[in-house]
Amino acid sequence: MATRRISDEQLIELIEAAIFVADKPLSKKRLKETVLQDISVSNVRIDKALDSISEHYQTRGIRLVEVATGFRFQACSSLSPWLSNLWQEKAPKYSRAALETLALIAYRQPITRGEIEQVRGVTVSSNIIKSLQEREWIKVVGYKEVPGKPALYATTKQFLDYFSLSGLNMLPKLPEQHSVKIDQMLNDPSVREPS
Repeated sequence: MATRRISDEQLIELIEAAIFVADKPLSKKRLKETVLQDISVSNVRIDKALDSISEHYQTRGIRLVEVATGFRFQACSSLSPWLSNLWQEKAPKYSRAALETLALIAYRQPITRGEIEQVRGVTVSSNIIKSLQEREWIKVVGYKEVPGKPALYATTKQFLDYFSLSGLNMLPKLPEQHSVKIDQMLNDPSVREPS
């Protein structure tokens, strides 16, 4: 099939529609491999089209956001009190232990279960790790080179997408005292890695 050219307005419409109908976030690479495969378009034009779409939705109830796996439309967070009434099902509640575990993995990855337990001061339930893995929020990314070779956990792109983050640098900053305390606990040579 011959490569076609389209106007900037047509490009904006096509990209906007593609992101709207996609069942998951669309990356620029995926856009080029699918809906734009037969169209002659540079990355600069794609970026300008995305900027134009984003600007258009700044005064609307939805926004174009970039998450780890691409671009998607989502409702403004300020509207969530009203929009939540659309769903009868309540969002799953996560225990404090699960959220603490997830936060430690997100901020200190890669991290072992033993290191998480060291900071939290309690044993991490296998159910917590399993639940976070089933949600595809964390995964094993390797094994620490110490006796017993414990698994190293890190967050996934699905974690970033769920929390509308484009990267780990988008995580809120930890208060300085918590960051220093965690670093001290993780680097304490008197605490042995479990085998």
